[in-house]
Amino acid sequence: MNSDARYKWMTQESISKLILTLSVPTIVSMLISALYNMADTFFVSKIGTSATGAVGIAFSLMAIMQAVGFTLGMGAGNFISRLLGQKNMEEAQRVAATSFFTSFGVGVIFTLLGLIFIKPLVNILGATPTIFPYARDYVSIILFGAPFIISSYVLNNIFRYQGSAFYSMFGIGIGGLINIGLDPLFIFTFGMGTAGAALATVISQIISFFILLYMCTKGGNIKIKFKNFTPKWDIYKEVLRTGMPSFYRQGLASIATMALNLSAGRYGDAAIAAMSIVGRVFHFAFAALLGFGQGYQPVCGFNFGAKLYKRVLDGFWFCIKVSVVALTVISIIGFIFAPQIISAFRKEDLEVISIGTKALRLQCITFPLASWIVINNMLLQTIGKSREASILSFARQGLFFIPIILLLPHIIGLFGIQLAQPISDVATLIMSIPMGLRVLDELNSLDEGERAVSSESGSGSAPEPGSDSCSDSCSDCCSDCCSDSSSDSVSD
Repeated sequence: MNSDARYKWMTQESISKLILTLSVPTIVSMLISALYNMADTFFVSKIGTSATGAVGIAFSLMAIMQAVGFTLGMGAGNFISRLLGQKNMEEAQRVAATSFFTSFGVGVIFTLLGLIFIKPLVNILGATPTIFPYARDYVSIILFGAPFIISSYVLNNIFRYQGSAFYSMFGIGIGGLINIGLDPLFIFTFGMGTAGAALATVISQIISFFILLYMCTKGGNIKIKFKNFTPKWDIYKEVLRTGMPSFYRQGLASIATMALNLSAGRYGDAAIAAMSIVGRVFHFAFAALLGFGQGYQPVCGFNFGAKLYKRVLDGFWFCIKVSVVALTVISIIGFIFAPQIISAFRKEDLEVISIGTKALRLQCITFPLASWIVINNMLLQTIGKSREASILSFARQGLFFIPIILLLPHIIGLFGIQLAQPISDVATLIMSIPMGLRVLDELNSLDEGERAVSSESGSGSAPEPGSDSCSDSCSDCCSDCCSDSSSDSVSD
């Protein structure tokens, strides 16, 4: 699909069909990414409770890598989608190349610093004396893959925001399957333990990296060329402006996990292992929600850039409705089968099952609230409301969870650790409702202004591209009249 055909597809296809088409591969991609940690946790849990805790400790480090990759990747992707909506391909190529090569360089620095300070790093991540040797083995190998892991996140997001999520899904999917296959081979057959799990992850991530890089040359996608590398502040400023909400969201998730590990460590390795398992389970479910929201983002970016504000709003409400229903169903299943889910990882340790079951059920109660929080955050970030998006990203883990997880256990003990995330989710929802409604009102005002200008120019009767009135049976005539209604836009 060339750039003109992609533009027409993104701005004229039915909103619900477009989001579903784009979200399926992004959901699969996110689920497979979550499987990297899920698979490591599952297989390492067969070694012992301390080894299980070690993967939970290392997850904080993986979250930091993801934070850097998503900051540059989603920042670049947001920028690129708006540039493509404005049909500015040359600038989009420069943004893609600059973000990619910058991310690889940051990954190299990440590796060097991590290996030099490996011992204090593992301690900061929250390792207890019994977990430390397992965590050190795992982390020291993961660090070698940092350049490939971080830059893969950038490539992944560049694909998504072009509307080429299938290519991302393919590259990540192959890597995920390889990781699942190599885990038992390295951990048990070769007797490498936690180091084997880390090696399997690094190898599979490197393979994904090269597949994604190769896919840039296919299907009319933006090609990554060093000649387009343009390390100028104008590019970095815009990438960071729209990417920082991802850094707050992912980076604070890492800090929150460290705080969780430190608080849970007072109650032994079983508490760390249990909360680690709960974290991986919800990370997997949350990945599906993020994937669905990420399927909306390129639609939002393209149409916002093209000043088709009604399509932005229609897409938002469609995502809210679908995600609320889906998360409610998932939460009911998780609440009912919580003991079975936890015991699938550590059936030999009854204390882990007991702690994990209660925590899982408590989080299932508030999990559907994440639909409004996440989709709002996606909307804010994509349309360039970086301040509001950053505040909302900061709230769930930084403003609420971290203080709660550090203070509440001193008041009500272990129950405070299990209750911390549900409380922070409720608090974040309360804060996000007025913030989201205010931005939706702004978009409605922009849409009304756009329609007024279109009406004055004689094209006010044209149907909205992709709306029910612009059906497949009259797509040719609608595309003609819709192009008129979207070309006379006012600036926001």
